[in-house]
Amino acid sequence: MTRLSVEMLAADTVEPITSAGHARLGIAVLLGIAVIVLLITRFKLHAFLALTIGSLALGAFAGAPLDKAIVSFTTGLGSTVAGVGVLIALGAILGRLLADSGGADQIVDTILAKAGGRAMPWAMVLIASVIGLPLFFEVGIVLLIPVVLMVARRGNYSLMRIGIPALAGLSVMHGLIPPHPGPLVAIDAVEANLGLTLALGVLVAVPTVIVAGPVFSRYAARWVDVQAPDRMVPARASEDLEKRPSFGATLATMLLPVVLMLAKALVDIVVDDPADMTQRVFDVVGAPLIALLAAVIVGMFTLGRAAGFTKDRIAETTEKSLAPIAGILLIVGAGGGFKQTLIDSGVGRMILEISEDWSIPALLLAWLIAVAIRLATGSATVATISAAGLVAPLAADMSTTHTSLLVLAIGAGSLFFSHVNDAGFWLVKEYFGLDVGQTVKTWSVMETIISVVAGGLVLLLSLVI
Repeated sequence: MTRLSVEMLAADTVEPITSAGHARLGIAVLLGIAVIVLLITRFKLHAFLALTIGSLALGAFAGAPLDKAIVSFTTGLGSTVAGVGVLIALGAILGRLLADSGGADQIVDTILAKAGGRAMPWAMVLIASVIGLPLFFEVGIVLLIPVVLMVARRGNYSLMRIGIPALAGLSVMHGLIPPHPGPLVAIDAVEANLGLTLALGVLVAVPTVIVAGPVFSRYAARWVDVQAPDRMVPARASEDLEKRPSFGATLATMLLPVVLMLAKALVDIVVDDPADMTQRVFDVVGAPLIALLAAVIVGMFTLGRAAGFTKDRIAETTEKSLAPIAGILLIVGAGGGFKQTLIDSGVGRMILEISEDWSIPALLLAWLIAVAIRLATGSATVATISAAGLVAPLAADMSTTHTSLLVLAIGAGSLFFSHVNDAGFWLVKEYFGLDVGQTVKTWSVMETIISVVAGGLVLLLSLVI
């Protein structure tokens, strides 16, 4: 980035709330992140509170007046929730409809009926990737674990041969593909094109999930040769239903928002005329809010009504879907407040000016920052939010394509080496009946493979497009 571009960006930005120099700002950033890490890991404080306190601490360390630091934090929180909060809520409703109606079970059963033997790990990747599109990672695990245990037990497969592909599919969707919270926040922070990011995310996700899923599961099954634990498989949602949605209707409903957003991105590239009626129509129907809202409304009929749900039952399902995401929304909002505090303190401008003399590519820098925060906090979402805030100014001179790749680089870094400070680590350990060492050899290594492969593919794409 040239000195001129830095000066142009500086002219367009609000005056920083502190006059601290680069050295003090750098120390403030490290101390602010250290406060967040310490509160999450040592004192087990909720990430929302940790991010709130860490944001205020960052402003104080940088010498900003406390009232201005508070305004920065609340402004960032509000704009982030306004930008992605509704999308997260709509995704939660669609995911709950999918689970409660038995639509998820219908997809699982249909694919498993067509697969067997060596094809089973690939079937598990397909199931997890499709199911993982509208579901949060933790919900996806809870939904798929009974299927993984059942398939491993009935087919006499190694648990890792079946479980790792399923986990890889869910994790890749969680880290790289909107409408998951992390990618959405990063897209909002660097002002990337959502449709293009989604398209490139799918392009990166496919080879990544193949390497980290079916391919790596062969080695994971040798390193940790365990069978499905002898436990009662939880009842599946559809067992209490008289009927379920069809496979075709369920799949079409789940893919509807993806198709609409990709169609918008394609029309934007082909037409490239804001005044053209076709592009204006697709700009509306392909907007994330409209795409997800359409999928939810369609899902009420293709999933809810098809399962025999009454209007009251659909309303109840919708209400129940919103309660569990309160914590996620608060974390995402507080992360946006932290990002805004970083920007208003002048940290973004500092990184722009310092990075002029660095030979390290911006995409690699974004990946490394996300990796560091992920290792420290254990949270992929916190890593994505914090890294996006730090590197957002680097997107100022990037093309639309490279801005989307910046989002994917951050998402890839946020998945690096899940270990004992990550809730997902313990979730996998307990469900699969592993000890800590076995979980590291399988789950932690798989997450690292996803991060490195996806990050490498993003860098490769940046050279050719």
